[in-house]
Formats: sequence, C-alpha cells, structure tokens
Amino acid sequence: MSNPGDLNDTPIESKAQLVTLLADGAKPQASWRIGTEHEKFGFVLPDDQSGREAYSPPAYTPDGIESLLHRFKGDGSAWESIEDHGKLIGLKGQGAHKGESVSLEPAGQFELSGRPTADLHETKAEMDGHFADLRAPAKALGLGFAPLGFQPLWSRDAMPLMPKSRYAIMRRYMPQVGTLGLDMMTRTCTVQVNLDFGSEDDMARKMRVSLALQPIATALFANSPFYEGKPNGLLSNRAHVWTDTDNARSGMPACCFEDGFGFEEYVDWVLDVPMYFVMRDGEIRDVAGASFRDWLAGKAQPALAGLTPTMGDFEDHLTTAFPDVRLKQFLEMRGADAGSPAMMLAQSALWVGLLYDPATLAAAEALVREQGWASYRALRAAVPEKGMNAAFPGGLRALAKRVIALAEQGLVARKLGEEIYLAPLKAIADGAKTQAEHWLARYHGDWQGDVRFIFNEAAI
Repeated sequence: MSNPGDLNDTPIESKAQLVTLLADGAKPQASWRIGTEHEKFGFVLPDDQSGREAYSPPAYTPDGIESLLHRFKGDGSAWESIEDHGKLIGLKGQGAHKGESVSLEPAGQFELSGRPTADLHETKAEMDGHFADLRAPAKALGLGFAPLGFQPLWSRDAMPLMPKSRYAIMRRYMPQVGTLGLDMMTRTCTVQVNLDFGSEDDMARKMRVSLALQPIATALFANSPFYEGKPNGLLSNRAHVWTDTDNARSGMPACCFEDGFGFEEYVDWVLDVPMYFVMRDGEIRDVAGASFRDWLAGKAQPALAGLTPTMGDFEDHLTTAFPDVRLKQFLEMRGADAGSPAMMLAQSALWVGLLYDPATLAAAEALVREQGWASYRALRAAVPEKGMNAAFPGGLRALAKRVIALAEQGLVARKLGEEIYLAPLKAIADGAKTQAEHWLARYHGDWQGDVRFIFNEAAI
C-alpha cells in the first residue's frame, strides 16, 4: 500500500471520484505520447547443455526465468527490483530506462512495458534496445525468445508458473467463468499500444473507432496458427482464446457504442466487472467474484467484510478488465498477436496514424459509421479462423486498405517520416501472407510438419 494520504488510500465516497480519475488522464495534443507493450515466449535453445528439453519453456528457477531477471537487472543502476514475497517478479526502469518496466506474465512470458515516447522512431529504438539487452543474458542461460500469439508446441500443463500472487487468484477463478482462461494466462502473447486522449469527447471518439476496427487488427496481425504442435484451423488462436476466457470482463462492451458514452458509462461497466483481489498491508486478498458496485453500496460480502474501498482498489480493479480496447488514463489497443519486431512496430503505427491526427480521426469515424455495430461484432467472431478472408460487407481486404490508407494519411500529417512503419500492413492488405499464413506454409513445406522450427525462425 502507499503512504497514508496518498491518492491510493483515499476512501471512495462517490462514483464521481472514479469518473474524475479517468478524466484526469486528458492531455493537450502536444503532450500525447506512444507507449508500446510487447510479450514473448522463452524457450530452451537446441544447443543447451543443461539437459533441459530443446524448445521447452523455462521455469522460474536458478537456470531459468529467475536468473534471467537478475542478469537483466545487472548492477541495479538501470533497473529497480519488483518483488512478491521475496521473489523477483519484475523490474522498474531507472535513468535511461525511466518509464519502462519489465514484468512476467503467468507462465514466464517476458514483457516490456515501454516508456511514453514522442514518436515511432523512439519506439523502434526502444524495442531494438530491449531485444539487444535481452539476448546476451538469455543466451548465457541457454534461452531464446520468440514473440508469437499462442504457444505453438507445449500443452497447458507443460507451462511453468510464476510466483506472482495475483496469478494464483486468477488460476483458481478462471475455470469458473470460461473454458480458456488458463490458456489465456499461460499460452498467449500480445502486443499493444497505449495512446492518449484530449478530452472526454476525444476519448469517446477514439474508443468507438478503435474498438470497431480492432478485429481488423486481429486479422492483420494474426500470428498463432498452431496448437500443441499442429495446425488447428485458426489463424489467431490467441484471439479465439479470448472468446471464452471471461466474457463479463472482455470483448467489445456495448456501452461504448451507445449515445452519450463517456467516462461515467465506462466506470459503470467496470463496476459490474467481477473483482479479483484487493491489496491490504502489502498482501493480496482473494475476493474473486465479488462486486465492486455492491462494495461501494455497503452491501455485505464476506470476502470484503470490514474493508473500505479506496481509489487504489479501483485503480487495481481497472487493470482486471480486459476489453479489446481498455480505458485507464489512456487507451490500450489490445487486439493483436505478438509478432515480428516490424509487425509489432506496425501495430503502434496503425493506431497512432488513425487516432492522433484530428482530420484522420474524423475520416475514420465516418468509415466506421458505414456499418452497424453488429457487423464489427460479427467480424470479431470470424477473424480468429478466417483472418483476412473473413466475410465483411464490401470485403475485409478492401476495408483494410482504406483503414491503412487513413493511418498513412495520419502519420504523414505528423511530418515525422513514421509512415514507413506501415509497409508490412500495406503488403498484407495487397494480398501478401499474414504471419500465420507464412508459418503454415513453412510447416507444410520446408519444416515437413515439425513446428519446432518456428522458435528459431521467429526468435528476436
């Protein structure tokens, strides 16, 4: 917990405080920044001499993820430890890395949460630097890393578990609310970009556009066509997993498309998302399934007896909602599989181009309004299997070309030369293979049905 008197310990006395928390994220356009987060799977290198099976996921052990974090941290001048019950579970950047953080997803997926950058060239430099910093300590431990949307080889039971308290709560609760939540935790990797808004109206406009177009991103960035060593008929198995993880907290919230949508309407939606945990005295308490709305109303809930809801509790709760676009004090684009560095940079470029130039945002709004809300929901359901071949009025590839052209327009308007990063997406819209389709061709061709080759070819 934070110190007494800090915002996190402030008791919640009205819903207006929660609305204000989100509204306080608004910034003038000159202060808008780009924050890119990306995850990747670790694997044991085939020439490792430790006796571990080649390509197996590294555990939290002295020759695995635990040691990697310590080696990545180095002498502590660039990274500060984040611990959970004495276990190193993450790193907070210092000095040149200020604003960055490294964290572990539930099965050891290694994540960089990037600092807010002024442009995409800085984002590229940060990404390149992170991969370079990771390679040497990983190789010294006989490890490699590959950004893929879904673990292509190993079963859920084969995936290791990280010593992070909130993940234990989620592992217990997930099977109660969906069949694929544990797969989401242990076998998926994503890339997302976090973007700013200037006002409530600007937030609502960006939310509607990005939420409606998120399925197009899922199709363009599809990079998970394998399940336990074999193709399973999907191009984005990661996106499929989200269809039955926990639908009370994920997907495309209908409130975002209703007239009058704003901060209060999002708060109302989040208040009805079931809780996972609260922090008290440095300990995480399992309250999974409890209602934050009932807690605020003073209704008896045994798990929360005697506890007063604070602003810190609500900030934590915001992180446990998983819509395709998530609102905090910024907007998170969450619809894409992790992929090659060029594709992950293209993901940031797509959304910066669409959302950060006012004229382009207006044009994107007009494009989105050509179809009803139901069309985008149907597209979301179709793209995990069909990808760019999913049915959509007028054709999905034609729509993708229009969307990418708008993104290019928006980047050109920034006059920073960032439009070069859209090149992989323009090629896909013109008919080139998605990453998933590329891997399937390799699997049926040179790999001769051995999916293990994907780790070497996708490694950063």
